Amino acid sequence: MSGLGDRGLARAFGFAYAGLRRAWSTQRNFRIEVAIGAVASLLCWWSGAPYTPVLVVAGLVLGLELLNSAIEALVDLVEPSVHPTAAAAKDLAAAAVLVAAGVALLVGVLVIGPPLVSKVAGVLGGGT
Repeated sequence: MSGLGDRGLARAFGFAYAGLRRAWSTQRNFRIEVAIGAVASLLCWWSGAPYTPVLVVAGLVLGLELLNSAIEALVDLVEPSVHPTAAAAKDLAAAAVLVAAGVALLVGVLVIGPPLVSKVAGVLGGGT
């Protein structure tokens, strides 16, 4: 047992919520990724594609974006000047987000693509 009472748990969620608010207000890429995830979810709903894989990869991208932002902030605090190792840490964290976003795009195409094409063909062909 962690020893967190109800107040400790509430505080922990409060800190996490503050982090989400900070990410939303300061991280453009986070806002873009949320928007892309929302569009992908709407396409799942409209086309009848399964949600689960899309939600999993969207969550992965958002989680990695938050970690990337945390790493960048920590590196900037520890090493404010340009340093090759600090740059490598930031670049590698950004690369993790890029890889996850690429996988998310592939999953989106594979999961949403076929039902979306069928739905659009039905709409254009006069069906529902």
